[in-house]
Amino acid sequence: MWRHAKAVNRLFTILGQSGGMTYHSSPLTPELWLQDMFASKAVQRGEVIRRKARDIERFVGMDMFRAELQRRGFRAV
Repeated sequence: MWRHAKAVNRLFTILGQSGGMTYHSSPLTPELWLQDMFASKAVQRGEVIRRKARDIERFVGMDMFRAELQRRGFRAV
């Protein structure tokens, strides 16, 4: 099992370095990460949600995040 985990981590590292993906340790694609975030109960109730800029950049990229905010009519501070 340990060998398998090392192989998966290595794969994420290689994919992250290739520029094909912006995230390194999430099993979710950027699209699924955004979908999951916007489906949260806090968003559904109109509450403020907080995410670190480094996590947004790491998992989806700031450009994609801003585009999704604009598309959905949300604001970010």
